[in-house]
Amino acid sequence: MAEIRVENLRKEFSGFTAVEDSTFTVEDGEFFVMLGPSGCGKTTTLRMIAGLELPTSGRILLGGEDVTMKRARERDIAFVFQLFALYPHMNVRRNIGFPLLAQGVARSEIRARVEEVAKLLRIDHILDRPVSGLAGGDRQRVALGRAIVRRPMCFLMDEPLGTLDAEFRDLMVHELRELHNRIGATTVYVTHDQMEAMSMADKIAVMNHGIIEQFGSPREIYERPRTMYVADFMGSPPMNFLRLHSGLQKGDASIRMGEADITVPQLREDVAPSDLMLGVRPEHVRLDNASRLRGEVLGAEYLGTTQIVVVETGEGTVKARIPASITVNAGETVGLALNASHLSLFDKASGRAIETALYEGGAHG
Repeated sequence: MAEIRVENLRKEFSGFTAVEDSTFTVEDGEFFVMLGPSGCGKTTTLRMIAGLELPTSGRILLGGEDVTMKRARERDIAFVFQLFALYPHMNVRRNIGFPLLAQGVARSEIRARVEEVAKLLRIDHILDRPVSGLAGGDRQRVALGRAIVRRPMCFLMDEPLGTLDAEFRDLMVHELRELHNRIGATTVYVTHDQMEAMSMADKIAVMNHGIIEQFGSPREIYERPRTMYVADFMGSPPMNFLRLHSGLQKGDASIRMGEADITVPQLREDVAPSDLMLGVRPEHVRLDNASRLRGEVLGAEYLGTTQIVVVETGEGTVKARIPASITVNAGETVGLALNASHLSLFDKASGRAIETALYEGGAHG
């Protein structure tokens, strides 16, 4: 397997910029996910890595070799598509072995490698069945097998679970990550599903309008988003945003919000009051009748062990993830406490995160 390095990659289509100045490195053996909504540039980036699209500018290096202007057939990669792209007139065995047959590999070796891959994917019992009668999960395994059997330098996957139902998708998320761990493959995976990304990725690149908004581990991106877009895109429900009406200066560790003094991570830069938003995840909000940050309960969504309570405050709507055992009623007034060690501050105009020193203590309103 091999490292993939992308440098200042750009792609234009008739004056429209689909990807702008993307730079990142996928380490050897890493499971790397490109995440974002439709039209954000993630699939275009994947297709340029594969050689299915040539970039307008920038470089792509595969295993240290510059492959920027090489076609797909000249790159040692395997591509797994969303719609499987299987040959319906062939059985499972012939579908998996077809790339090796096209390369002129001896039939005895093809048979051995196909059976090895089928066993790895747990489809060795259906090798002689036609693909047309297979369930979606098995068809996806066949598509993966056809990619794996070539033993390429890296695997590129374009929303391969997008057509599966929820049960198969959850199963395949687990199996794809397990498969990655077993074969040590360098993998670039494209999805719009944040749960897929969080479950499988070693590193995630969150894209928006052709730009990588943030690059890092799932934990880093979720807990310390660098932009309001990332904070809003990641999480279900997403991060809450509250308006702040008083300014903060470098070194400040608390701020006035309505009648409450809110402990915040210590600032490392000065910010005007009109430019500041406070962000907090629902799981870092709790009900506290002693808090001066108060609001009216609009409703609650029962989720089994937890519930999402929606509270309207003077600074914005807050969703709190609290234990289902707590009783709350629509229309009642409650106090809210925010966990200061998990707060984020953002510049409202640019959407960027304000530089702070992480506060590790407790918090209250």
